[in-house]
Amino acid sequence: MTELWGLGDLALAVPFLRAAARHADVTLLAKPHAAPLLRRFAPEVALVPFVAPWTAFRGKYRLHRWPWRELAALRRTLRAARFDFGVSARPDPRDHAVLALAGCRARLGFPRAGSRLLLTRPLPPPPRPHRSDYWRALARELDWSFAPEMPRLTPPRGQRVVIHTGAGQSVRQWPVERFREIARRLEAAGWSVTMLDDSLSDVDRLLDTLADADRFIGNDSGPGHLAALLGVPTFTIFGPQLPELFAPQHPAAAWIEGGRCPYKPCFDSCRFPTPHCIQSLATDEVWSRVQAWLAR
Repeated sequence: MTELWGLGDLALAVPFLRAAARHADVTLLAKPHAAPLLRRFAPEVALVPFVAPWTAFRGKYRLHRWPWRELAALRRTLRAARFDFGVSARPDPRDHAVLALAGCRARLGFPRAGSRLLLTRPLPPPPRPHRSDYWRALARELDWSFAPEMPRLTPPRGQRVVIHTGAGQSVRQWPVERFREIARRLEAAGWSVTMLDDSLSDVDRLLDTLADADRFIGNDSGPGHLAALLGVPTFTIFGPQLPELFAPQHPAAAWIEGGRCPYKPCFDSCRFPTPHCIQSLATDEVWSRVQAWLAR
């Protein structure tokens, strides 16, 4: 199976990986940062690490800079494994091309832009557009049981909040000084606060820190999905993206949506000098929603 994008995408794929490992020998094609997640949540799954050039935020279609030798070596490696079937939960023709080049006998996925020709079992999109629902739809097609919620690995012991101020792109980052003000108000209310940002690049340490939390607050980014995977309730500050597409999958998850914009949802960039959708969220507005979430 393929999941070539970020940590949040991988976190949403973990329940499917665990279900698949009960029925088959599973290999995941993903970025190297998938290794700590597999060790912790799905140790039976083998990893083929690969950074797909089309997942870069900039210059992704400068084909002359693509690692063509690595792509050829990847094709040989995958073909040598003689996979019975391959799956992709992303309606992305590039994923489907990878499955075809890998020589998978059966190829399941959600066609887009003509990629139906690359799939042997094209599937209709799920009724709900959330990323996790694509994995659920694949599990149903394969008649596999699917438990989207992970048990809490570390029982809550107190009032500990982890706040993560980073995100893969600046358009998804609420201003750091406003996060700091939220942290001051939490501490005044008796909560112990740990502040993190993207400088913590060690995924194992990040997982350990999140697992020890009672609550998580952050941007629409991978750490929130990891926290939910660990059983930690999350509060997400959304900007250019939509909660119905990417909200963390935890029964106690909550969020606040960014301001209106005719171009939402956006991904890597903003059409305006600053992303007003997330910048317009005032500290008092977010704090009010956080208080209501904590009270629940």
